[in-house]
Amino acid sequence: MKILDARTLGVDGVARAVDRPPSAVPADIVRAVEAIVADVRARGDAALLEYTARFDGFRAATAADLAIAPAELDAAEGAVAPAVRAALAYAAERIERYHAAALPKSWRLTDEHGSILGQDVRPLERVGIYVPGGRAAYPSTVLMTALPARVAGVREIVLVTPPGPDGRVLPAVLAAARVAGVTEGWRLGGAQAVAALAYGTASVRRVDKIVGPGNVYVALAKARVFGDVGIDLVAGPSEVVVIADRTADPVWIAADLLAQAEHDPMARALLITDAAELLPRVDAALTAQLATLPRREIAAASLAANGAFVLVADLEAAVDVANRLAPEHLELMVAVPAALLPRVRSAGAIFLGAHTPEVVGDYVAGPNHVLPTAGTARFASPLGTEDYVKRSSVIEYSPSGLAAALPHLGALARVEGLAGHGQAAELRAKEARG
Repeated sequence: MKILDARTLGVDGVARAVDRPPSAVPADIVRAVEAIVADVRARGDAALLEYTARFDGFRAATAADLAIAPAELDAAEGAVAPAVRAALAYAAERIERYHAAALPKSWRLTDEHGSILGQDVRPLERVGIYVPGGRAAYPSTVLMTALPARVAGVREIVLVTPPGPDGRVLPAVLAAARVAGVTEGWRLGGAQAVAALAYGTASVRRVDKIVGPGNVYVALAKARVFGDVGIDLVAGPSEVVVIADRTADPVWIAADLLAQAEHDPMARALLITDAAELLPRVDAALTAQLATLPRREIAAASLAANGAFVLVADLEAAVDVANRLAPEHLELMVAVPAALLPRVRSAGAIFLGAHTPEVVGDYVAGPNHVLPTAGTARFASPLGTEDYVKRSSVIEYSPSGLAAALPHLGALARVEGLAGHGQAAELRAKEARG
């Protein structure tokens, strides 16, 4: 991997050197997504059947054949290995516990005039979760997207996932759906699945919000339907930044870098350290581990294109670089990680200490693995229960509260030229005065 010296380049120089310029989406893909969304909106089930046959190779006779029956969810639990069932249950319990603790609450306060102010928090009625599928299984994504919805009180949780050519959805995905409380499932993928969830068809009822990762077609479709329906975020390639000092184990650092690099050739894996002696040791460990990694070609391409070692003057400077990058995952693999944590301003998920590899966050720790990427942790947050609720302000004024507010209401209404606003309050105040 390339070596960047932040002591000479500065924070902005490092950021420019490791930047992954957003690859321009080919115009034909943009047009294809627009056409698919419009076609599903216009023709509904007929369009879904055609696109599922074209893109997934599954030729369903009717839209009913696209549905995943509850019996399939039940059967899937018995079809997966006992170790997988145990792992799903273990992860689900921890994910549910974590998100229950973070659930937004309704509240009230009473001011000095006896007026009541507050907030009501209510769950969304119906959400769609997109889970990539086809050749691979992502049961962890089912848990991470469905369980917070269930904890938040969402009554209808709709799974969409691409089928194989035989219409099969991998049992691990269906078993996770059963564990997580999914109430409805469809063999649908790509932009057509997003369009069906956003606008509805004769068979698929529209949802309030769509969450979950997907390929470029899914990402573009989510961006396209936003506003007609809610979305969580538009995710990019995965990324990890490891901040390490001389106490860190180079073999463990290499393993954590590869755990991200194996996702995608566009994934980004960076080591930031003030210990120059670590660099050749980590590099040697990467070479050794790559040799036996099943996805070594993908990981090697990722490291070559988007990986880097960043040398800094001290650990405070390391955090400055990380804050500038606002990474999806940030590991503090240092002797005293708690000392650095208050300096971290922008990161999707923060992993403290040598015994906290990022992969525990992917699967079993409890916090969500659907995270902001590509620097969006500057303003965005992990998926959580707050994404499955809506907030309503609650205001109940007392007569004395309205009387106290009246001169201020009038002044603001006059300066904005909205006499009717002031009158709506003045009429009530007059009646209260008798």
